Amino acid sequence: MHPVDALLNPASARIAGSRRGAITLVSCLLASFAGSTIAATLTGRAVLPAVTFAPGPTSGKFIGPGPFNGIIPPFLDKQPIQGFSGALDRGDSTFEVMADNGFGAKDNSADFHLRVYTVRPNFATDSGGSASVTVERFVELTDPKRRSGFAIQNENVLGPVLTGADFDIESIQRGRDGSFWIGDEFGPFVLHVSASGELLDAPFPTPGVQSDSNPFIPAGTGNLPNSRGFEGMAISPNGRFLYPMLEGALKTDPDPKLTLRIFEFDTVAKAFTGRLWRYRLEDPSNALGDLQSINDHELLIIERDGAQGPAAALKKIFRIDLSQIDSEGFVSKVEVVDLLDIADPNGISTSTPPPRPGDFGLGDTFRFPFVTIEDVVVLSPAEFLVVNDNNFPFSAGRNPSLPDDNEFIRVLLDDALDVDPEVLVRPPLLTAREELLAAAHAALTGALDAAGGSGTLALAAIKRAWDLFRLHEPKMLEKRLHGLLEAKKLTGVALVSLELGRSEQAAAGFITARRLIGRALPRVEH
Repeated sequence: MHPVDALLNPASARIAGSRRGAITLVSCLLASFAGSTIAATLTGRAVLPAVTFAPGPTSGKFIGPGPFNGIIPPFLDKQPIQGFSGALDRGDSTFEVMADNGFGAKDNSADFHLRVYTVRPNFATDSGGSASVTVERFVELTDPKRRSGFAIQNENVLGPVLTGADFDIESIQRGRDGSFWIGDEFGPFVLHVSASGELLDAPFPTPGVQSDSNPFIPAGTGNLPNSRGFEGMAISPNGRFLYPMLEGALKTDPDPKLTLRIFEFDTVAKAFTGRLWRYRLEDPSNALGDLQSINDHELLIIERDGAQGPAAALKKIFRIDLSQIDSEGFVSKVEVVDLLDIADPNGISTSTPPPRPGDFGLGDTFRFPFVTIEDVVVLSPAEFLVVNDNNFPFSAGRNPSLPDDNEFIRVLLDDALDVDPEVLVRPPLLTAREELLAAAHAALTGALDAAGGSGTLALAAIKRAWDLFRLHEPKMLEKRLHGLLEAKKLTGVALVSLELGRSEQAAAGFITARRLIGRALPRVEH
């Protein structure tokens, strides 16, 4: 909704009933015509260097000899940790970040393993911090039961790992059971993957849409251009519905460059519902970056141009409202953050790591001048995490002579948004349940140190969930709060049992606590 439209609703009309309200109305109208946005301040920054690798087979054999921004492929016996096209809050100061298809195309990414990494940023803030990012672990996406339905790159390998030649994974959400739902561009498909990375179902095709890269049709014969699939995919606060969004318009659209489609997918029925919304880009050359829900009808969307560095002109986060449709059938949109105009009064961006010769966009006016910015995570009603996709080794938005790093920034708004507390509560609950199950398994197999570590992480996540729960109306959450309190007690007792060597007793406590947390998760109607 345009700011002018928002001011003309009944609530705003009541404001105009007084002289003060009239002045406010005029001021807001002037601000809306001036293209104002909510002011934002940098509160934290962490950097994962571009040249960061994880164990794995040699990668980058098909991208050419280089050098690219000083980087020479291939990368022997390792996989670059890069290209983050999806990010999820785990509720324990770590985030799951998903690498996309690898090096930007189906043909050059067959040796890039599709993975979801767990990372822990140590943000530089106004009170310190190292600005480093620790990579703790990863899961690889696999298809051991051949559910893909087509010949994948590793078809003849036992327990085959999926690669960037199989799927172009661009968006990710966690279901209420801890499994992953992933948006793909090649189909475009919705993919369902276990927490350990195994493909659980055949890819769900998009009704009426097939990309030129769709593996089930001849190349180039789809009605959607390459690399225009599900770049963004939100999930409803209760975890029931997904909102996968195409990055491009269909070839048959009369206004193809400006119209993007948002679909609805039911995670219980495992099917598209048939509901559809349309989004209008600010400019025909712009693209979608990410899509995340803040309540049951409003979502955040990253829209960006295709430029980088000083040439970057539009890198913004908008709020869209699925319940507000204009006369042409498009959802309303209001600008929330200009990522090229973020205040940094405390010098966070220039503290650590120190600026390098040629760096652009650091300082009092902080800029996020990357070609692709593909991750926004809601941390609180007024604070977001934003992460770039560095397109390693090709993009150079921060420094024209160096490959882009993966930058994690925390951005605080002057005005809070209407964020459903379930959006914030669900991540720590899911993490606690996952860690409790891991702790129980470790305890039963005699790995007491591992059990204690998982149990401690679970307890920390439960405590965070408890604090967030208290933001709700107590009457609505009395049973859920009681269950969470019991889960805290059981987890604490189980940790003591571990210290005494009573592994079976500890495992039983962890399993019971996990069940209680499951009941405290947002309810999904079947």
